[in-house]
Amino acid sequence: MQLTKITLLSISFLCTTITTHTLASEKFVSEDIFQLEYVSDPQISPNGKNIVYVRSGYDIMQDSNKRSLWHVDLANDQHTPLFADEHSYSQPRWSPDSKKIAFTSTMSGSKQLHVYWLEQDKHALLTQLPKSISDITWSPDSEQLAFTMNVPQGKSDFAKSVKLPTKPKGANWSEPVKIIDKARYQADGAGILEPAFRHLFVIPVAGGTPRQLTQGEHQHHGPLAWHPSNNKIAFSSDQHPEWEYRTTETDLYEVNLKTGQLQQLTNLPGRESQPRYAHNGEHLAFIARGNESVPYVTSKLSLLNIKSNKIKTLTENLDRSVAHYQWAGKGDFVIQYDDTGKRKLAKITSNGQLSELTDNVSGTSIGRPYISGNFSMANNGAIAFTTGNAYRPADLGYLYKGKQQTLTTLNEDVLGHKQLGQVHELNIRSEFDGQAIQGWYITPANFDKNKQYPLMVEIHGGPHLAYGPSFSAELQRYAAEGYVVVYVNYRGSTSYGKDFALLLDGKYSSKEDFADHNSAVDALIAKGFIDSDNLFIAGGSAGGIATAYAIGLTDRFNAAAITKPVINWISKVLTADSYLGQIRNQFPGMPWDNLEHYWQRSPLSLVANVTTPALIMTGEEDRRTPISESEQFYQALKLRKVDTVLIRVPGSPHGIAGRPSRMIAKIEHTLAWFKQYHKK
Repeated sequence: MQLTKITLLSISFLCTTITTHTLASEKFVSEDIFQLEYVSDPQISPNGKNIVYVRSGYDIMQDSNKRSLWHVDLANDQHTPLFADEHSYSQPRWSPDSKKIAFTSTMSGSKQLHVYWLEQDKHALLTQLPKSISDITWSPDSEQLAFTMNVPQGKSDFAKSVKLPTKPKGANWSEPVKIIDKARYQADGAGILEPAFRHLFVIPVAGGTPRQLTQGEHQHHGPLAWHPSNNKIAFSSDQHPEWEYRTTETDLYEVNLKTGQLQQLTNLPGRESQPRYAHNGEHLAFIARGNESVPYVTSKLSLLNIKSNKIKTLTENLDRSVAHYQWAGKGDFVIQYDDTGKRKLAKITSNGQLSELTDNVSGTSIGRPYISGNFSMANNGAIAFTTGNAYRPADLGYLYKGKQQTLTTLNEDVLGHKQLGQVHELNIRSEFDGQAIQGWYITPANFDKNKQYPLMVEIHGGPHLAYGPSFSAELQRYAAEGYVVVYVNYRGSTSYGKDFALLLDGKYSSKEDFADHNSAVDALIAKGFIDSDNLFIAGGSAGGIATAYAIGLTDRFNAAAITKPVINWISKVLTADSYLGQIRNQFPGMPWDNLEHYWQRSPLSLVANVTTPALIMTGEEDRRTPISESEQFYQALKLRKVDTVLIRVPGSPHGIAGRPSRMIAKIEHTLAWFKQYHKK
């Protein structure tokens, strides 16, 4: 099969405004970000003959994401668009007979469920629902579709009891008050939540009215799994009366399509999710995660014998979390997990024997080099997956009988003529305790080891996430402006096992994780090409916390760029959307009973030491690290007369880089801030 470059320039999805400066520059510039594309959610047909994938990019005129559906006929290596226009498309799912594709689209004016018939080249709108749907799943006979959707609760008893006067016709009154009485009442990116319960629905593919299968005041979660008999669906839920307060608990249930009766399948401590039946229905695979009161717990692939009700853990000896999996036949599975900064696929037998298939699932995180990517598998064992590297976002990967190919080259038109920074691996020992730390550094284009370059430390979020040797638009921009950029998977990062992830338990942030970053700085200075008079530090979310904490411990950095940080843990956990789980899993108890611990972890406790000029940037709609946190640090630094600036991002939730112009604003404000404090 030949490598294919998709170049249908006549399609409006690919047409964007390109400036003369962008065309002329060999350097990676901010305008290039609007031109980047990547493959996501690749779905191979069950018969292994076709792949459909989401082609994601940016709309420069609307400053938003654009998602189209593309089709690959593997027999003749033909790439064609299924739907590529002004609308957005997502969640493509093949029917088991490989003849139809279900997907969601905004083509009808709102996000609805559609079905496309491949041979007939026809599609139909299946729903006209008031809420967005997710977890689309085909029945084994390809005749029905199941999905989940929120069903509003309606007014509470208290709200119904309030008697207000009727507004006179034509009167201009203030908006009505909002009554909040739920423990889970807000979510970053969604704001104040409408009280609702997520339920399962089913609809015939031939058309009809969606039928609600589950009832009651509980949440019913996907992914969903149809029983081979077509008459039962498995899902995860916590049916406990106090489920709102239990953030680490879900069990697996089965709902009967005819009777609506629920049957509980598992009752382990912690979360059971992602059920998948064996073809004969005798076993049910799922992911199990314990409920220990710690910030990181390993997720295991498990197998339930339906008749005996016995559960076997298949990845007991794998000290990594299984994020996704599929049955591979004969009791075997293909699993996805992260290991030493890379996302891997491996085959595992029912006896736990592991054999790696590939380690370059990557590329769906455009801004920063987070581990990312996903896969799907056909009945013949062929795998479609997202594959990228340090210099390209995700393309479409194909793996069959041990042979791996890349079927697209989506960004050669943008990046093929650019001089990108070179990515190098860095392995160090932390100055704190000698702990092995893996990282990477990017050297600018035309790098000369005999010259001296300013150094930028960039710290990842989470903190229990991980970077890797993956493409990063943000870090490539910094390198393009002459910085050597270093990033490490400091203690607490995932992909190095449970013990390493828990090194940060109760110590977020601390002198210990700062030592990991500081050791990377010293290691690069020792290489001889770093200008030790020009050191800079930046990070977002958990990285923003670590950056703010670092400048309270040292004055070695010329300037800092602190994005969406927590500054005061006492106030943060009682204002953010994550309070229910975060207090339980990251702290020894409630803040009012543990003030000393919360304060010790807070960058605000070190503000009297800070002399480093600090740029602080946060979205005004951020509910994960509310902007009030940034304001506390800004005002404290102003009171101390430390150079500082607060950048408020209108309309933005926690994910500032969710819109391309915001990602660019983050990059360019950081560069401008650092330039002010660059020593000649």
